[in-house]
Amino acid sequence: MSTIGASAGDPADLDSMRARRGRGGGRASATPSLSAVVPMFDEEENAARFLRELAAALAALGDVFEIVVVNDGSRDRTRDAVLRVARDCRVQYLELSRNFGKEAALTAGLQAARGDVVILLDADFQHPLSLLAGMLDRWREGSDMVYAVRESRRDESGLKRAGSALFYWLMSHGGQTAIPPDAGDFRLMDRKVVSALLQLPERSRFMKGLYAWVGFRTTPFPYEVQPRAGGKSSFSLVRLVSLALTGLTAFSYVPLRAIAALGVIVSLFALGYGGFVLANTFLFGNAVRGYPTIVVSIMFFSGVQLLSLGVVGEYLARVFEEVKQRPPFVVADIVDFSELPLRRASEA
Repeated sequence: MSTIGASAGDPADLDSMRARRGRGGGRASATPSLSAVVPMFDEEENAARFLRELAAALAALGDVFEIVVVNDGSRDRTRDAVLRVARDCRVQYLELSRNFGKEAALTAGLQAARGDVVILLDADFQHPLSLLAGMLDRWREGSDMVYAVRESRRDESGLKRAGSALFYWLMSHGGQTAIPPDAGDFRLMDRKVVSALLQLPERSRFMKGLYAWVGFRTTPFPYEVQPRAGGKSSFSLVRLVSLALTGLTAFSYVPLRAIAALGVIVSLFALGYGGFVLANTFLFGNAVRGYPTIVVSIMFFSGVQLLSLGVVGEYLARVFEEVKQRPPFVVADIVDFSELPLRRASEA
């Protein structure tokens, strides 16, 4: 497993960029080496066909390419399906020791990728391969990162659409980094963007936020999500909520500020109510009955305190994960049919 490597301005990266752009032609005339990173989890049904079609699409863009497949602890025969076509499709196959999640699998693929331009996409055919040529054209025009943006979410349930809208609203109104709505992992990146991403040491990785945080010249590329070719999505509602919480706690202070504001509001309400009770007692001589009020107040404040502890606990959990300094993934096996040369240690 490689370590996180060079900076975006590292001399090795600059040499690589000069070499691939030629002597004055710039990107417009460049034919970069391509790495397609494909995380897979239980994709036995799609894997072989997808890799053949992806290899054909990459071959149409240039002669020098590889496909980096990251098997994220699949329980089916994804490994066998990939290795059947690995040699013909120039696959660099990484098998993780267990299921670490898509964010970790993407990080493993980025570390293994050797190309000047790196493409991230899924193996379920929902990301159209026909778009790759247009995305590469945007790179040649000067964009460092071309990210695909969904034109609609008609294929999703109303609950998922509402949850996505709420998440992006929270991120846009209190996040440290502007994350483009409806943009996923389907994107094309220049080598210097990949190098910058690999510098980031987070263990709990929220890739959509990291893509936005590193910056560079970015271009949206609208597309329509295609029907899944086979199998079923491994992203349950619980995993999506967990990923959203990771994103919020990694890139936004809104939850902490919300409970601070709630604390101020509750304190002001309690102060006002206390003043009312005192005035009612001393000015009008009314006895304070209020047993139900006391019970309700205790239950309300207890709920607020537990909610506040839960929010703070989410942030502490992220700190706990980081200070352990465990690697985000463990590679159990590598089968390498890539024809691209290994990058120097400073570029890894």
